[in-house]
Amino acid sequence: MQVYVNNNRLVLKNGTETLWIEAWGRNSLRVRMTREPVMDSHDWALTEQVKNDNPVFEFTGIDNTDPWYRSAEWAKYHSKATVSSITNGRIKAVINPEGWISFYKDGNTLLTQEYWRTRDRINRYCVPLRITGRELRPVPGSSDYELTARFEAFDDEKIYGMGQYQDSHLDKKGSCLELCHRNSQASVPFMISSRGYGFFWNNPAIGTATFATNKTEWYARSTKKLDYFITTGDGFADIESNYADATGHSPMIPEYGLGYWQCKLRYRNQEEILAVAREHKRRGLPMDAIVIDFFHWTMQGDFKFEPRDWPDPEAMVKELKELGIETVVSVWPTIDERSENFGAMSDNGYLVTADRGSSTHMTWMGNTTFFDATNPEAQRFVWERCKNNYYKFGIRCFWLDEAEPEYGPYDFDNYRYYAGPALQTSNIYPVGYAKGFYDGLKEAGEDRVLSLVRCAWAGSQKYGVLTWSGDIHSSFRAMREQLQAGLSMGIAGIPWWTSDIGGFLGGDISDSKFKELLIRWFQWGCFCPVFRMHGERSPWYEREVEFINGIRQLTSGQDNEVWSFGEEYYEIMKKYLFVRENLRDYIREAMQKASDTGTPVMRPVFYDFYDDSESYSAEDEYMFGDSLLVAPVLYEGAVEREVYLPNGASWKDSWTGKCYEGGTKVSVPAPIDIIPVFIKDCKEIKLY
Repeated sequence: MQVYVNNNRLVLKNGTETLWIEAWGRNSLRVRMTREPVMDSHDWALTEQVKNDNPVFEFTGIDNTDPWYRSAEWAKYHSKATVSSITNGRIKAVINPEGWISFYKDGNTLLTQEYWRTRDRINRYCVPLRITGRELRPVPGSSDYELTARFEAFDDEKIYGMGQYQDSHLDKKGSCLELCHRNSQASVPFMISSRGYGFFWNNPAIGTATFATNKTEWYARSTKKLDYFITTGDGFADIESNYADATGHSPMIPEYGLGYWQCKLRYRNQEEILAVAREHKRRGLPMDAIVIDFFHWTMQGDFKFEPRDWPDPEAMVKELKELGIETVVSVWPTIDERSENFGAMSDNGYLVTADRGSSTHMTWMGNTTFFDATNPEAQRFVWERCKNNYYKFGIRCFWLDEAEPEYGPYDFDNYRYYAGPALQTSNIYPVGYAKGFYDGLKEAGEDRVLSLVRCAWAGSQKYGVLTWSGDIHSSFRAMREQLQAGLSMGIAGIPWWTSDIGGFLGGDISDSKFKELLIRWFQWGCFCPVFRMHGERSPWYEREVEFINGIRQLTSGQDNEVWSFGEEYYEIMKKYLFVRENLRDYIREAMQKASDTGTPVMRPVFYDFYDDSESYSAEDEYMFGDSLLVAPVLYEGAVEREVYLPNGASWKDSWTGKCYEGGTKVSVPAPIDIIPVFIKDCKEIKLY
């Protein structure tokens, strides 16, 4: 084994394996390893120019009075053994003579270290399991590798982030997570640890991350190299900032992102959507955006309005703008084999291909194939169609649905992209999807870009991505799961996040239990980064199957406007529409901070109060910006809530005005029209 410095990086050479450790931003390191003659050149999400401290390299020979270190056996294996290290600011990586890597903060505080169960002759610790901390195992008959990276587990460690998963656990310790996207699941493999470091798995390959009690293990089914980023700092905000510097900061959100968004499945025609907007404004209610959902088009893949139902989009958009409402239009990446664009896209290689069998990926409402969002030319092609058929009417915000993409089934070993086999590259698909629209809108002269996207990966944030949590169920359980999903996405570096208020699937507007759920979700949605109503709303209208020019048309769910659920609920929802308006300046400030520093708008309590050990257990409440602590009502029939108020501040109940000292739990009333919100340091912030 050889260890040396080359190109300002620490290099470990062991047979066919080459490992690099180098400075990668403030208090951060990047680690890469290959078994090929040349390191794979993909930077994946680590694309930003970062400023490094001057890294310091050290080599220390073994000097021990134990005679064994001077024995023939030692000399046989380690005649030139040294301990090697690289220090970049406050983070230090140490390679022992056996090749094991440990990471330290400020030189002596262990952050994490590789998991090896072989022979450690330095510490005289011998385990014959032959399990190494990192392993690139060749896939027989190919030039690809199966990758495993293992790290020690620590009993006191808590792990947060990793993107959006549909479970109830904010702390991911003990979880095994798929590293792949599905409808309602977005794998964004950046985590922060209660031990004071952040770790990013810079690999878009399909795999798993396991945070077990005996070890942490990252796995990729097929890849070219090991690649990860590790960082430290003073508190979680410092760590998050370092990660944003390396993968990209979100831009500043457009002004219409701060207010209320109206959406349903689905407004079927131009007059329907205008009637809702007019009525909303007639009632004096605030609305910043209204959404035209899917199947407004002539055909999947045509990317244009069906002219019978949408005869004058330009006049529609103009009227909505005069009402102060932004028009948002759904785009799907599915290209129907009958689409006017299918032939050109197929001929030019703009479609995702299959290694075997049929190239049809979905058969819902047509036989369709996904366009290849990893191909820059395909990105440009789709944007140009949307520019000519939507943007020219004044539409500048797009809902990029199906962004995982939602294969049926998810046979990742069968698909192939411009960027490579889906097994190796699939998780970057939503990044390319958003990038195509971001680049096109910026080139067209738009200053602030926002795209509503049903998935994200690391780096998506810099393309103005607002992620929502997919087609979730209408239930309190789902609502609880969305709370941790939103907090986890923020920690993973995606600060613009929302969910379908009331859930997407199964909400019956005549059911009093659903109405209770909807009100509780609406209150919570008011204190999410983006406040957006949506849902299927059962039962669907009983209409005959309708066709236009031989193309089947999709029907719509029940009404989903704030006045659709009865006067009692309307008055409550109306109140929160104005709470959101009252918070517009506050939310704008929080969004600017997210853009500047990477700090999520919506974040776990411990993020701000990391010295308060009790705050790590407060998983069902969160900070919304710097000053508001929000405690959603998450259980059916609840009329009060217990809230933990973190130590280090005083807290004012925003509804009663009563102040409490931090470091205590309080039980507060939560009738149907109230969501408990506390104001840090008893400041004067107007909610209502």
